[in-house]
Amino acid sequence: MAVAGRAKILLIDDDKFFLKVLSDTFGEAGFTVVTAGDGIEGVKAYAEELPDAVISDLIMPRMGGVSTCLEIARLAGERDPIIVLLTSMFQGAPHEHQVPEMGAKVHIPKSTPPLNIVIIVEQLLERKRRSSAA
Repeated sequence: MAVAGRAKILLIDDDKFFLKVLSDTFGEAGFTVVTAGDGIEGVKAYAEELPDAVISDLIMPRMGGVSTCLEIARLAGERDPIIVLLTSMFQGAPHEHQVPEMGAKVHIPKSTPPLNIVIIVEQLLERKRRSSAA
């Protein structure tokens, strides 16, 4: 898991319990974890921390997940972090889009077990590293 040890992830969710569970799971997997309680905090944290990946809840007060993801993508420019949108609005398997939808290329149901979310993000980071090394 040397890969994850160098990766920084930003988790944005207004559900404190879910945020703690996800944060603990990513931390145990070797990620450096930054958290934010809503989209406004998340955009600020992104600008300060420049994480490798961002996972945002869809429904949040003050600034929802779509606006948060779009603003982070705009701020990121060429850095192009992995942006994941967590939503309870759909069930089923995580889905990757060729072109970002609602600001994110990857949509994951919020019902997905936290460890599975970590594995998906690790795979996305590894794929990105391989494609930029090629």
